[in-house]
Parts: sequence; C-alpha cells; structure tokens
Amino acid sequence: CTVENQEIADYRLKIFSSLPIKHKNIICQPLLTPINLSQYLENIELVVVGGESDRFARPLNYDWVLSIRAQCIEQKVAFQFRQCGSNFIKDGKLYRLPVKLLTSQARKANINYQP
Repeated sequence: CTVENQEIADYRLKIFSSLPIKHKNIICQPLLTPINLSQYLENIELVVVGGESDRFARPLNYDWVLSIRAQCIEQKVAFQFRQCGSNFIKDGKLYRLPVKLLTSQARKANINYQP
C-alpha cells in the first residue's frame, strides 16, 4: 500500500489492514509530510520510505524518515530508506541532489532496520 501523507495513510491503511493479504508492505514514497504509522504496523512486514526525484520534487525531510524508522523499530517492523529526494532537508539545510545519487545517498545513511 502506498501512502504519502497522513490523510492518505489514514484512508488507505484502514482499508489495507482489513484485507486478507499474507505479506503486507507500506511504501511511503514519495513521503511528503510526517506520518504516524504506529496504529497500522501490526502484521506489516516492511516499510519503505523515499522522496521524489526530479527538479520540481517536493522536499523530503530527514526528520520524517527517522520518525517512521523509530516507529518501525518500536514495533519490530523492517524499515528501508530507499532514496533521498531530489530536494532533501537534513539538519535544516536543503540539499539538491542529482537523481543518480538518490539511492546511494540513502544507503550511506545506513539506517535500514531488519528485526
């Protein structure tokens, strides 16, 4: 199930959580705002987070990524930071990243979690 903000998460994940699917993942890509997924993580195997990738991309704030990671760790759900956004905010500073570096920069953060 893909979600990009809290409103969409609340709408889609209520439905998704009720479906009889054996392997469930949540994809927060592009992540556009902070999202609280805590109430939806039961029976979820993996949460993937990433930003948008083009020159008009809306910014991805690293604090939002870390918040979702903490929620996953708390509930022992695997977490993967797939890609930074082309417009990536970390420690209050905006970084403009070329598309070819988005996944490698996310990997360098070394924040993926596997319970």
